[in-house]
Amino acid sequence: MPEQLFQFLLTGITVGSLYALVGLGFALIYNASDVVNFAQGEFVMLGAMLTIALLGAGLPLPLAALAATGLTVLVGLLLERFAIEPALGAPVVSTIIITIGAAIFLRGAALLLWGKDFHRLPAFSGDAPIQLGSATLLPQSLWVLGGTALLVLGVRFFFERTRPGKALLACSYNRTAAQLVGINVRVMLRLAYGLSAGLGALAGILIAPITFSSYEAGVMLGLKGFSAAIVGGMGNPMGAVVGGLLLGVLESLGAGLISSGYKDAIAFLFVLMVLFFEPTGLFGHKVAERV
Repeated sequence: MPEQLFQFLLTGITVGSLYALVGLGFALIYNASDVVNFAQGEFVMLGAMLTIALLGAGLPLPLAALAATGLTVLVGLLLERFAIEPALGAPVVSTIIITIGAAIFLRGAALLLWGKDFHRLPAFSGDAPIQLGSATLLPQSLWVLGGTALLVLGVRFFFERTRPGKALLACSYNRTAAQLVGINVRVMLRLAYGLSAGLGALAGILIAPITFSSYEAGVMLGLKGFSAAIVGGMGNPMGAVVGGLLLGVLESLGAGLISSGYKDAIAFLFVLMVLFFEPTGLFGHKVAERV
């Protein structure tokens, strides 16, 4: 049993790293615009599918991944410019509906381009499993874990050490005050969408060699990433990372110790439990309104 638990933990941390990156994208956009972007899962799907398509067209893997990430960032910027920006000032529900519509549009476009077939990206460094005691780990899992760690550290560095990152944080705290001190809120909004699209694309590229990709692969990933952001505290980027890891580990333990058929139900039940006891999430900001 201890050996099995170790295997479940390794699997859970790998899957949770993916949820963490998707949740990080949700948190970035929510910070900048108070919008929950339900097209975030489609950014993950686009990153994977575009990389597979470009690799099939003859580009080497690093160049295909770089080009796919750039194209996905462009899609994120176009979404902000032509769908979100015209709706600035509209009710939050309206902007959420816009992002749901964008997600449906992107899935439809992917269906037209690649059909309903499942596609797989070759592993970055082979498929021979690595033995860790009694547990086994695919080399690609190390890429997922290492890539997630680097991206999370990069995002943290961006927010804490760079002027654009601090400006984006200022917009998240008080958009009006940020505008008054000369920060271009619209540019920050585009930056947030570009960053979240890039993070989503990289998450898709990292996980594509482990799981098959298709036009609808982003649906469940988007829901799990949103759940990670909710668990960590919506608008808290590092909280979303912790939330993603917790969800991944719980899913893996539930699938291994109870039944794989209940793994999604266990994850969403955990989200409901967190919201019941901590409505703002585990690391959310407590808001008090003075009357």
